[in-house]
Amino acid sequence: MARRIFPIALWPGLIAAALVAALSFGTLVAVALRAESFSALSKFDWMAVRFTVVQALLSAFLSVAFAIPAARALARRSFLGRGVLITLLGAPFILPTIVAILGLTAVFGQSGFVSKLLQWAGLESISIYGFHGVILAHVFYNLPLATRLLLQGWGAIPAERFRLASSLHFGPSEVFRHIERPMLKEIVPGAFTVIFLICTTSFAVALTFGGGPKATTVELAIYEAFRYDFNLGKASLLALVQVVICALAVAASLKFRVPQMGAGGLNRVVQRFDAMTLRTRAVDLFWIVAVSLFLLMPLLAIALRGAAGMADLPASIWGAAFRSIATAMGSAALAILLSLALALSAMRWRGLEIIGMSSIAASPLVMGTGLYIVLFALTDPADWALPITALVNAVMSMPFILRALGPALAGAERDYGRLADSLGVTGLNRLRLILLPRLRVAMGFSAGLAAALSMGDLGVIALFARPEAATLPLQIYRLMGSYRMDQAMGAALLLLGLSLGLFYIFDRWGKHRA
Repeated sequence: MARRIFPIALWPGLIAAALVAALSFGTLVAVALRAESFSALSKFDWMAVRFTVVQALLSAFLSVAFAIPAARALARRSFLGRGVLITLLGAPFILPTIVAILGLTAVFGQSGFVSKLLQWAGLESISIYGFHGVILAHVFYNLPLATRLLLQGWGAIPAERFRLASSLHFGPSEVFRHIERPMLKEIVPGAFTVIFLICTTSFAVALTFGGGPKATTVELAIYEAFRYDFNLGKASLLALVQVVICALAVAASLKFRVPQMGAGGLNRVVQRFDAMTLRTRAVDLFWIVAVSLFLLMPLLAIALRGAAGMADLPASIWGAAFRSIATAMGSAALAILLSLALALSAMRWRGLEIIGMSSIAASPLVMGTGLYIVLFALTDPADWALPITALVNAVMSMPFILRALGPALAGAERDYGRLADSLGVTGLNRLRLILLPRLRVAMGFSAGLAAALSMGDLGVIALFARPEAATLPLQIYRLMGSYRMDQAMGAALLLLGLSLGLFYIFDRWGKHRA
């Protein structure tokens, strides 16, 4: 891989790395310079720190705990619709958080299906707001991811081990102890730390279901310091605390293995003679049905109530949808451009890829806080709401894109690099004729992922946007705040369709062009 690609290969990567470093670390410097002393934090701020860590730990624990039996059931059963269900489990990042929140409200809220069922049974309905709501939303959002990661672990176990276990007459408990438990000891810590990191930076969940002294996360406290008090010093200090939490979570995650989401084995069902008893069949059926209902009922509620609310959408929704699409397209284009430059240059200097991956340790809201402080001294930050949102979302999606582009680029160089060298194909001709055609599948998937992530963002835009310049997720949140739930459901269905549509179009483009 030390082969020279083209003489100026490092310059685009250096520029991209400098931009990422400026956003990841430069904004942190801006935050640190504006931050007050830690004595400025009140007891409510420290309660927010404690709540952030506690809810993330509990959310990650429950997500992984429920994912273990669900992944085990999927790994050893074959049934109609299994592939579709696994596909749904592989798309937790594409689903806009505000859509998931509305779906959970429709099912578990005061007037939801579950509450009505409990009232019919003479029991008290549950409250979806506060601590319970934050945990419920995080488990809903991360259970599919945990199940998918663990399913990769089961798919990586050689079938011969289960055949040997059958010849030794191992029962379910022996198979779990000797074959499955060692795999779980290797995979579970990595899945837990990844989900913990996600839960510490889920601003939209805390904004909707949290609030109050007992259910405020650090990111929500940053937002409140901005919007309600306009206390930039306190917001900066809280942002530093958030960075410390994220950095510790990333440091822990680097010590553990996390299987690649695109690895093989997901559609292969190994014959399991230890799982043929009526008891194991019943247990597996319970977990498959329970997870399916938990994931699909909120989405079905969005589809049913959203379809009725689509006809009554206010005009502001369509303007917000246009702004969201424009922001998502710009974010996807910028993310691909920066990631491609970094991936190409990283073939000669691996340190550039590390810089590109550094944004995974940053919080979008912290990055937005630093940019707000910098822009506030020069201009009105609200004038830059959409470009800043597109830029931050692009940088935040780069770690996932680099993971997709890196192996594809390495494979293209491995297969065609020597031939290109012998023909003297270098520079832009090498990129255009040899590399790009073999990167289009990865580029299409990556662009779709970046666009979908940007479409559902409700973090940076909440700091910057004026009321008349809101994106679709922010407009949905405002409809929820004014108790116009039918319109919010209709707008959520529109957002879901646009997010999935953009992902499908880009992904299809990549596969078709390839």
